Amino acid sequence: MTTVHSTATLDNIFLAADRLRGVINHTPLVYNAHLSEQYEANIYLKREDLQTVRSYKIRGAYNKMASLGTEALAGGVVCASAGNHAQGVAYACRKMQVKGAIFMPTTTPAQKIKQVRLFGKEWVDILLVGDTYDDAYRASVEYQKANNATFVHPFDDLQVIEGQGTVGLEIFKDANFRVDYLLMAIGGGGLASGIATVFKQLSPKTKLIGVEPAGSPTMHDSVKAGEVVTLEKIDKFVDGAAVGRAGNLTFDICSKNLDNILLIPEGKVCSTILQLYNEEAIVAEPAGALTVAALDSVKDEIKGKNVVALISGGNNDITRTEEIKERSLLYEGLKHYFIIRFPQRAGAFREFLNVLGPNDDIARFEYIKKTNKEQGPALIGIELKCREDFEPLMSRMNENKVVYEYLNDQPDLFQFLV
Repeated sequence: MTTVHSTATLDNIFLAADRLRGVINHTPLVYNAHLSEQYEANIYLKREDLQTVRSYKIRGAYNKMASLGTEALAGGVVCASAGNHAQGVAYACRKMQVKGAIFMPTTTPAQKIKQVRLFGKEWVDILLVGDTYDDAYRASVEYQKANNATFVHPFDDLQVIEGQGTVGLEIFKDANFRVDYLLMAIGGGGLASGIATVFKQLSPKTKLIGVEPAGSPTMHDSVKAGEVVTLEKIDKFVDGAAVGRAGNLTFDICSKNLDNILLIPEGKVCSTILQLYNEEAIVAEPAGALTVAALDSVKDEIKGKNVVALISGGNNDITRTEEIKERSLLYEGLKHYFIIRFPQRAGAFREFLNVLGPNDDIARFEYIKKTNKEQGPALIGIELKCREDFEPLMSRMNENKVVYEYLNDQPDLFQFLV
């Protein structure tokens, strides 16, 4: 079915809401007392992690497929996804009894792959291709051409954008207050485009803030350049928002309607994931935690304001917990790695232990004694109680003439050894 409009419209977002009625959950908009006290503002969380497939992606996927005619669906559908869009398409395929081929990167967390199988059952085939979303996307395009299937794009499609825009409708309907700031994650830009379409018409004074991971600043760099750019290298950790190229449609909408795009370090995202879990009992995936992680970046301007932060998804793989903790500790300045060259004599390591402070902990130690060498290198990870303990530690190491190389600020060597 050919799209007859050239941009997302509010009327079509209302139509999308009608299509989705009975299919999706109307997720809650919840006041958060802890965050509100911390930032001296009224912070509300839009809980799309409680959605049918634990993310907002079902909205756009189902709206797209439900807007297609029988002929367009006869050859089945195909999509590429880092995980959440795949679950939305899989759910829609089973609900509508349409065959689907779902391409995902080989790096997709196992939990998301399992969920796709759960939601799609016999109606979908899962194909793992390449290391990034863009690799999977290229493979899905080839499949679409060869099999005459209909492509369901994760973000650069008007019906998908309008489906995601129903999140904005729910926020606007449920907020019995003026929304001063609305923060939303950006990967390819479908969610931000849909919500922006709603709020620019229904609440034009609301400041619309997009949030991207610092390692994948796709929309940020495109807006800055005035055109869609392709990133040569991205950090794939925030997999739900790690896209090398934004959409043409989404760039057009976001560049015209967003008031700002913030870049948040992956380590900060990890700290926020742990905070949300420990303090709020919210299981947020990395992309889902982006908006709460961004509150620090706007803390001065949101004081006394009404702020909505969208928790976009909760599909986090428990096997990533150690990596999340590690990245958080590194970002917070609580974990430091060194190569230390010990004199190869008895008591050398015992002397080094005296350098450590009372709250410093050796979290990693790797050492192999070298034959006929005066010194033997060891990889040591030290975990601190607080960031301020680092400088005293370094002073004691220098005073005691410890021969070391600091690894945290040497990314190439750090990634190789740690």
